[in-house]
Amino acid sequence: MHQLCVYSGEELAAYNFGSDHPFGPRRLASFMHQLNTEGLTEKVCLRKPEMASRAAIEAFHDRDYVTRVERLSHFGMGLLDQGDTPAFRGMFEAASCVAGSVLDAIKQIMKAECRYAFVPIAGLHHAHRNSAAGFCVFNDCGIAIEQLRRTHALNRVAYIDIDAHHGDGVFYSFIDDPDLCIVDFHEDGQYLYPGTGAADETGNGAAMGSKLNIPMPPGADDALFMKKWPAAEEFIEQARPEFILLQCGADSVSGDPITHMQYSISTHAFVAGRLKSMADRLCSGRLLAMGGGGYNLGNIARAWCAVVSALLSNDQ
Repeated sequence: MHQLCVYSGEELAAYNFGSDHPFGPRRLASFMHQLNTEGLTEKVCLRKPEMASRAAIEAFHDRDYVTRVERLSHFGMGLLDQGDTPAFRGMFEAASCVAGSVLDAIKQIMKAECRYAFVPIAGLHHAHRNSAAGFCVFNDCGIAIEQLRRTHALNRVAYIDIDAHHGDGVFYSFIDDPDLCIVDFHEDGQYLYPGTGAADETGNGAAMGSKLNIPMPPGADDALFMKKWPAAEEFIEQARPEFILLQCGADSVSGDPITHMQYSISTHAFVAGRLKSMADRLCSGRLLAMGGGGYNLGNIARAWCAVVSALLSNDQ
């Protein structure tokens, strides 16, 4: 069994909106360069991207929306939302590849081919079941959750999100689901897109109390995060998950051009390490990390490599 699978390839890098867009074409290359620089490449199992089937995508997304993405992808023109997410030629294939790589990572973990996995271009947590939003075309996180339930018969899933932006596409798509534990650290919606994720939003109906939103003030640093973390860890522990998903967006690291957070990469390393320990103890090490956001290339490279290093560590 490999300790850690990492997904890389031009098919993943193709998910970008051009050099003038914050979600540009150099994100994966920056990470892979840093992975090599830190000597981590030879320590991981590199896997090529995979395409998701349309059926797997439609397990989460509405069929009419998927058809619209496919049509706009063919022409490479138009907007999928109010302006953040422009269509580009080949968008359908690129977004399907993000989702497919996440699904393949789950398959490898469930087959015990690897213990943990990391998909850097993934964690597109703003897309809703019937719409794109915030640079996100298909919500691979939501697709993954549906796959874990439908294909692998796992009910209790924990989704942890430390991206600067609230993972609204995941949160509201599963707001009624009592078996999906969500812990979402994000910059307070009063100050940052998408403006959601208040602390009093804890789920609906039978799912009330199964979601934990932790809005952070602009300028929140490592010290404040560490103060808030124990409650999150206790929350996850009580959920007794059978699989853990981590969205580790690097836009919460100090210096990101579109957010106001001040974490160092130590926070990303810490969270990955703590969740690794919990996964080993609670769910046979089933942990999948997804890169999420991040628009400072140096931050992306260092934060994601910190996550990789933590998942490779033998520390408990």
